[in-house]
Amino acid sequence: MSSAAPAATAGTRTLTAAEVAARTGGTLVGDGTAMVSGIATLSAASSTDLSFCGDIRYGSALAVSKASVLLVTPAFKDVPCEAAARVIVDDAFVSMLPLLGYFRPPAVRPVGVHPTVIIGHGATLGAEVAIGPHVVIGAGATIGDRAWIEAGCVIGDAVTLGEDVRLHPHVTIYPHTVLHDRVEVHAGSQLGSDGFGYRFDGAAHRKVPHVGRAVIEMDVEIGANCTIDRGTLDDTVIGAGSKLDNMVHVGHNCRVGRLCLLMAQVGLAGSTTLEDGVILAGQSGAGGHATLGKGARLAAKAGAVSDVPAGETWSGFPARNHRDMLRRYAALARLPGIIKDLERLVAEGGA
Repeated sequence: MSSAAPAATAGTRTLTAAEVAARTGGTLVGDGTAMVSGIATLSAASSTDLSFCGDIRYGSALAVSKASVLLVTPAFKDVPCEAAARVIVDDAFVSMLPLLGYFRPPAVRPVGVHPTVIIGHGATLGAEVAIGPHVVIGAGATIGDRAWIEAGCVIGDAVTLGEDVRLHPHVTIYPHTVLHDRVEVHAGSQLGSDGFGYRFDGAAHRKVPHVGRAVIEMDVEIGANCTIDRGTLDDTVIGAGSKLDNMVHVGHNCRVGRLCLLMAQVGLAGSTTLEDGVILAGQSGAGGHATLGKGARLAAKAGAVSDVPAGETWSGFPARNHRDMLRRYAALARLPGIIKDLERLVAEGGA
């Protein structure tokens, strides 16, 4: 066992092992005075770091980690390691999360309106807003209390932003879009743009006007470079608490339920419905007018061209029940051998 970590430099946030245990509600084993000034993975941790382990796959890394203090589950209570102290918790990863905010606090929201901001006629700004350089706010827009709008954002006419909304740099919000309280949108995303709607009249593709809105309910987080189309007549809606990864596209008239997860490069064609708690893994998608039932899941790169029943996991293209697809893949893997056997039988019969 190593000795306690050296004292941190002036101005650095620190915690002792005993303080870590108090903050996480864990049980301290070892030197309660061992001090840490940051959090790192098991392999990258130094003698001034806190680390965590709750997965048997990382047991070998725990044994050689240089971390001074470890958050571990009961399974790792007695695993040999160099740490001066361990804090035993039910879920090491979850217990670590609030400590990240302590060691690496989020950026402090400024207050005020930069002199380069352009504000349209009739726009209203709430209390304690933070609006950065070169932001454009359209006529009749409503900006809620404590909204944080960073450099280069464009807020269209009659947009409504709720309280504590945060827009990272260069976000574009098209006219009449609504963002409810505590929505966060990362850099480069565009919300409320025209949907991809055309009607061929025999000579040309005629654009279908889109007069619906894009409505983002409370506590939604939207990643960088996402696009969410407004509805044709009805609204496109992203349900409360849902989270979109980077480069997700949501087509016109889509309805995304509460607490859904859409991972990187997911695409939803127009009028797709996701019920509550749906999870779409990376590069998966759904065809127009499909409904994915409550708690349904699409595996990575899956393409749903029909409805997916509630609670089921589908994969492949066209997507099918995951267990059925595994059987298909297994049969396909056997096909070369079957063909070889058939060719041999044909050759022997010809002889």
